Amino acid sequence: MTDLPNVTLGRTGLAVSKIGFGAMELRGPYGDWPTRVDDATTSRLLNSVLDLGINLIDTAPDYGLSEELIGKHLSRRRDEFFIATKCGCSVRATGEPFESNVHTFERPIIRAAVEQSLRRIRTDHIDIIQFHHSPSRSELEEHDAVAELVDLRDDGKVRFIGMSATLPHCYEHLDMDVFDVIQVPYSLVELEHEDFLVKASEAGVGTIARNGVARGIVSAGRDKVEAIPDGWRQQWLTNRDKFEAAGLEDLMDGASRTEFMIRYLLATPSVDSTILGTGKPQHLADNIAAASKGPLGRDAYDEARRRVAAVSGA
Repeated sequence: MTDLPNVTLGRTGLAVSKIGFGAMELRGPYGDWPTRVDDATTSRLLNSVLDLGINLIDTAPDYGLSEELIGKHLSRRRDEFFIATKCGCSVRATGEPFESNVHTFERPIIRAAVEQSLRRIRTDHIDIIQFHHSPSRSELEEHDAVAELVDLRDDGKVRFIGMSATLPHCYEHLDMDVFDVIQVPYSLVELEHEDFLVKASEAGVGTIARNGVARGIVSAGRDKVEAIPDGWRQQWLTNRDKFEAAGLEDLMDGASRTEFMIRYLLATPSVDSTILGTGKPQHLADNIAAASKGPLGRDAYDEARRRVAAVSGA
C-alpha cells in the first residue's frame, strides 16, 4: 500500500483515490486498436491497482474484455473499490464483448447495458454509471434517458449518475443539475475543459479528468506513434508538439514527462481524480511512484500552465 491520497468526489461523498485506473487497455482483440491480454498479467495488474492504493476503476461495456476481466479478477475484493462504467453503448443479445462507436440512449438499451455490466463485473451494484460519448441534452430528453438511470438508482443497481463528457455539451450537462460526477479530457497539454472543470467543481459536482497524461504520447517512442490509429494520430502528435514547444525542461527538475504531467494534475484544485490507464504492471507502478511525490509546487504549476497556454493559443 502506498500513501496515495484520497479526496471526496464532489457531492457523492465517496472517498476516491486522487489517481484512478482506466481499464480501456484491457479490451483485448476488439476495436480499431486491439491489445494483447494475458490472463496472469491482467490478474497481477488489477490486484496491484488495489494493493497500490487506487480505489476508483473506470471502464465501459464497449471496452472489449475490460468489464469481464475486472469481474473475474477483482470480484472477491469488491468492497475495496468503486466501479465507474458507462451506458448508451451497444449491447449484443449474446453478451459477447465488442467495441463500437455506435451509442444510443433509449431506455431499454440503457437498462440492458447496465444489467450486462452487473453480470460481467460480478457485482450487485455500480457505483457511478456514466452516459458515454457526451450526448446532448436534447438527445437525452428525447429518450427520457436520465429517468431510466434514476429508476436504476431507485432499484439499487446504481448509486450515482454521471457523464463522460466533452465540449460543447458538458455545459448543458452541468446546467441539467442531475449529474453527480462528470469526467472530461484534461491535462497540461489539453486545457480546453479547464473553465468547465472550475465551474463543475464550484457546483459541487465530482470531477474526473481522463487522458491526464495525453495517453502517454508526450514520451512515446516511434513504435507507439506508428501504432496510433489514423483517426487519433494527428491530435496525439499535436499534444506532444505542445509539450515540446512549451520548453518545460527547466521546471521538471529531472522528472520524466509523464511524472511531471501526473503531478500537474494532482496540483489542479478543480480535478478530484484523474484516470490513468495501462495494461502493463510496470507502467502502473511508475505512475503511482510519480504520484507519491505529490503535487507540483505552485510556482512550477503556474509557469508550466502559462507556457503551454501560450503555445496553444489558449
